[in-house]
Amino acid sequence: MDGDRGANLLGEHLRARRELVSPQQVGLPVTGTRRVPGLRREEVAMLAGISAEYYLRLEQGRDRHPSRQVLESLARVLGLADASHLLRLAEATAAPAGRRRRSRPRREVLPASTARLVASLPLPAFAEGRYLDVLAANSLAAAVSPRWVAGRNRLRDVFLDPAEQALFIEAERAAAALVAGFRGSVGTDVDDERVVSLVGELSVASPWFRGLWARHDVAERGGAPVTLDHPRVGQLELEREKLAVSGTDGIVLAVFQPRPGTDAAEKLAVLAAAAPVRGA
Repeated sequence: MDGDRGANLLGEHLRARRELVSPQQVGLPVTGTRRVPGLRREEVAMLAGISAEYYLRLEQGRDRHPSRQVLESLARVLGLADASHLLRLAEATAAPAGRRRRSRPRREVLPASTARLVASLPLPAFAEGRYLDVLAANSLAAAVSPRWVAGRNRLRDVFLDPAEQALFIEAERAAAALVAGFRGSVGTDVDDERVVSLVGELSVASPWFRGLWARHDVAERGGAPVTLDHPRVGQLELEREKLAVSGTDGIVLAVFQPRPGTDAAEKLAVLAAAAPVRGA
């Protein structure tokens, strides 16, 4: 690796994703004993229409300027939705080392109007920053989970707090989506001091997190059905939306509404009646 170049972000991602794709998934026959998980390098190269030597250089960081066409082919082979993340990683990998010094955490300021909106909503809602910190929450959100309050971090709570884990009926899926959303949120800023600290802390404390982080899954923080096992009202079926807050760098508004055809609205009303009035 050239000493004046930055970290091999693209190669690390390619290697991790390659190991998650089985030969059967891409229509390759399985013969003999395979010593590596997933696909071999030469198999990825063959399916992507590039030479094995060139693909090896990409993984090892010895070629840092792949074309869009190559990255799109690799995304297809590796089962990625598109090549957008590979393109960002390639750009960051090609950057000189001097441009990739560890950066300070970005200061996140929630607009006052958004904080007022969160407080006024009749549904559980909180504002979440790019590091998955809760920046503001309303009283109904806190009634759904006492961890959904300003000052908490969603990653820490889901992976380190047994009570938060128990809240999610499909905890494994929720945790995987959270990690993929976090990786998508920070993008190529993996040398950001806050990212390094948070990933390091959770990797040591939680083998579960460590395994999910190693997968290099990437996703947008968006909407999804959520089913909770609330200690007071029982099963709570909600639909979550995450909406970008304009004028901010990665802050989203998470809002939970009752899933149609369920009794979630009545259960939220019970929680709302008992919830203390909170400020934003």
